[in-house]
Amino acid sequence: MLSIAVCDDEIIECCNMANTIKQMLGEMRVPCIVRQFYSGKEMLQAPDSFDIIFLDIIMHDLNGMETAEAIRKKAFDKILIFMSSSREYVFDAYDVEAFQYLLKPIDNKKLKKVLQKAVEKTVNHSREFIIISKERQKKKLFLDDIYYFEIKGRMIDVHGPEGIFSYYGQIGMLENSLQDKGFLRCHKSYLINLNYVDAYNRQEVLLENGEKIAIAKRRYEEFCNAILKFMREAKE
Repeated sequence: MLSIAVCDDEIIECCNMANTIKQMLGEMRVPCIVRQFYSGKEMLQAPDSFDIIFLDIIMHDLNGMETAEAIRKKAFDKILIFMSSSREYVFDAYDVEAFQYLLKPIDNKKLKKVLQKAVEKTVNHSREFIIISKERQKKKLFLDDIYYFEIKGRMIDVHGPEGIFSYYGQIGMLENSLQDKGFLRCHKSYLINLNYVDAYNRQEVLLENGEKIAIAKRRYEEFCNAILKFMREAKE
């Protein structure tokens, strides 16, 4: 069941939007719970976890953009949809990775299209990811996009199809967080994604992208057991 929040300090508008969303999702046969909040602080204090959040931007106290920033500090996987009577904040919405920006008065056809896309994204949003920090910013990295992690002192290089992303981190903590997620530390300097292993011998692993990664002698047996288990589970 989808959990949706509508946050707008204009009570009548908030109620109308919540009712419209319920009606549209009912027509789409999507079970949902829609909660209403009349301030950003009230919503942030709620114990509930929401899949989709509709946020008015111009609000008293904590405005919608500040509320969105607070949400992003806690979770990157929430779908944020802004509502505003002004286009002024359209570009600011990119900073918090907003899903959509709806101009008031909101057209019902437009709202329904946005809802359909948001529901589809939520239902299909099963990709696992990690959150890393760099230069006071947080970034979400999907695990299935990562070929391997390379450790260089206090720096960790993340190798993927878009190139290399580097950040400060501790390999021990990273290794623990990736247990049972298809990653294995085959060498003190490498943590590889078993899904990209194409071939291997006692000295190295050949990845599907053509790169060769060293295997430490003392980790070879562990690697063999892990890759065989991974292949068996992939066939099931």
